[in-house]
Amino acid sequence: MNAPSASAVSSAPVSDAASILRGGPDRGGAATLPRALVRACRQAGRRLKVADSLGTRLTGRDLLVRVLCAKRVLERVLGPDEKHVGVMLPPTAAAVIVNSALVLMGRVAVNLNYTTSQQILDLSIERAGLRHVISSPTFLDRVKLDCGPRLLDAGELRRRLSLADKAIAAFQAVCLPMPLLERALGLDRLRAADVLTVIFTSGSTGDPKGVVLSEENVASNVRAIDSLLHVSAGDVAIGVLPFFHSYGYTATFWTPLVLDAGVVYHTNPLDAQVIGGLVRDYHATILMATPTFLRTYLRRVPAEDFSSLEAVFGSAEKLPRDVCDAFEKKFGVRPCEAYGATEMSPLISANVPPSRHVPGSPADAREGTVGKPIPGCRARIMARDGHGELPLGEEGMLWITGPNVMQGYLDRPDLTAQVVRDGWYCTGDIARLDADGFITITGRQSRFSKIGGEMVPHIPVEEAVNAELGAADGELKAVVTSVTDPRKGERLVVLHVGTPRDPHEVCRGLAARGLHNLWIPSPDSFVEVESLPVLGSGKLDLRRIAEVARAHFPAGDA
Repeated sequence: MNAPSASAVSSAPVSDAASILRGGPDRGGAATLPRALVRACRQAGRRLKVADSLGTRLTGRDLLVRVLCAKRVLERVLGPDEKHVGVMLPPTAAAVIVNSALVLMGRVAVNLNYTTSQQILDLSIERAGLRHVISSPTFLDRVKLDCGPRLLDAGELRRRLSLADKAIAAFQAVCLPMPLLERALGLDRLRAADVLTVIFTSGSTGDPKGVVLSEENVASNVRAIDSLLHVSAGDVAIGVLPFFHSYGYTATFWTPLVLDAGVVYHTNPLDAQVIGGLVRDYHATILMATPTFLRTYLRRVPAEDFSSLEAVFGSAEKLPRDVCDAFEKKFGVRPCEAYGATEMSPLISANVPPSRHVPGSPADAREGTVGKPIPGCRARIMARDGHGELPLGEEGMLWITGPNVMQGYLDRPDLTAQVVRDGWYCTGDIARLDADGFITITGRQSRFSKIGGEMVPHIPVEEAVNAELGAADGELKAVVTSVTDPRKGERLVVLHVGTPRDPHEVCRGLAARGLHNLWIPSPDSFVEVESLPVLGSGKLDLRRIAEVARAHFPAGDA
């Protein structure tokens, strides 16, 4: 008898919570999200829809009026053939308004990374072919970046708003019947396959690539989130993730915008005290974050501030069990792990929080896994060489297919062909599937080293080193990478923050823990750094980590 195929498909039904998103790409053929945006704002009426820590509070009606005002101004400023428009603003009501106005115009908003280097920013602007970048000179000064003559000052654009603009926008938002409003805005001419955005990959392992996502790519993710979390008007999400990251763009921008929830934004995800106050003041129920951010909240947020939270996610990197334990002990809610990739819009799979589990339905959470594929997605495990699907339980390369697979990398069909084959996306992660469809990520292909002819995974070594250094509550004191070694092919390198532990002592501790000799770094491969390199999204900056290691151990040094 042949071994069972390691394929899994989620059969969870698509939510009907938001009529504008029923049935996938809407039956009239028009793009889903622009219509969903307008209708959700109309439906919210005088209910709070968007707020931020700067003091902005907008009802659904207020938000729609401001979006339509911004649309009128931008139509006068942008060229008629200017398809891609850059946006470099932190998560605020202003960023929501600008992004929303651009999508209603049928333009492609390109949210740019403001935590990167000037070189990477310039490269992203060039690759996206941007004539204008909407930002703020004050904000650019703070992040020490420059857009040059492309800058469109968001404050100056607001000053161009006329009384006529305000009057027309208010009439459209409040009085015009919905079918007429959609026709007036040209929403009936948009299609689900239209490009919605270009998001540049984080560049954590190389130069950033522009990921082209369609309306339906992102809309399918929103429908999946709704079907898993059953989002209602009683929900308020906290938006601390940047829109230049696909996690923030889909989960904390589009999802609360087009569903019934409200959302409150803050510009700095590490500003724990302010975030705690926002959760408390707005009785927030949903927090989407990364494990790095959750560690910060554990240390700095009073327990009572997070008492209203019902669903907490730690994604974009591995969610350690000790972070979950400590978070649950302090705040009374256990974080869940989800999994995704920019190329998948980004959500691939998720564990459902107990507070959102439907009684009597199949198990939809299993700790230690990244959950089941979201509705519409399928997963399979392939041999690492790409030839042959593996049986259930065996480790191999994780491939995913579904409506959320990107359109491709911007102007790079060669790179697209390397990761997308027959509609399946190669995640680059090593994983296994169980009989119930849960996915367990066991490593990342880029986080393995070939030492003495054997594949050595970095993550288990990293976890053991952190344990030896006394890391608690998910704290990260060290990270493992590798450099070229003339004798063994590669050698492990440990970057760590200050510690009284001697590397020789740490290595003896690793041996006592039962690590294979090949998995134990040599004592002279430990490098102390002031802080571990982290991206603005909260993920480890693997590219910078590798650069630091190579600087200490140039090729050829043994």
